[in-house]
Amino acid sequence: MPDNPDIKSAKPKKRPLIVSGNATNVLQENRDEVVLLSGGNPQIAKGYGNQPVQDYIAAMPEWKSTIGQKIDDLIVKAIPNVEKAVKWNSPLYGMQRGDWFLGFHCLTKYVKIAFFRGSQLMPEPPGSSRQKDVRYLDVHENRPLDEEQFIEWVLQASQLPGEKM
Repeated sequence: MPDNPDIKSAKPKKRPLIVSGNATNVLQENRDEVVLLSGGNPQIAKGYGNQPVQDYIAAMPEWKSTIGQKIDDLIVKAIPNVEKAVKWNSPLYGMQRGDWFLGFHCLTKYVKIAFFRGSQLMPEPPGSSRQKDVRYLDVHENRPLDEEQFIEWVLQASQLPGEKM
């Protein structure tokens, strides 16, 4: 459709929700806004290392930021030298760059943790997937994360071949 101000689109454009620098979560000093995508998932530029992951966690809305920080802290506690990245607007964790065993992202009512080889974990995480090997763990606001079981899954997952992404 041409850019003609006299022609109105049949479908209004959805505007993304913006979290400004005044939000409760403090973002990187040189960032003054982050777009929240569907379900409140932060749109963070692709990057490797701890900083992009911390930027993502800081931009997670409301209680999800606390959950994101807890997930990150538990992974680092289990595997101090874990590789980190943000790709496709999700933090990823692996034993070497490019091979990932776990990722997470925000949905409207929970944070979804994906174990990319979760079908090989004992016991398997509870959420199934259309992908044969992937299993999910959904973390809700008022349901505590079983930290001991989560760490055990992280340790097991870190010993399996990573998913190349």
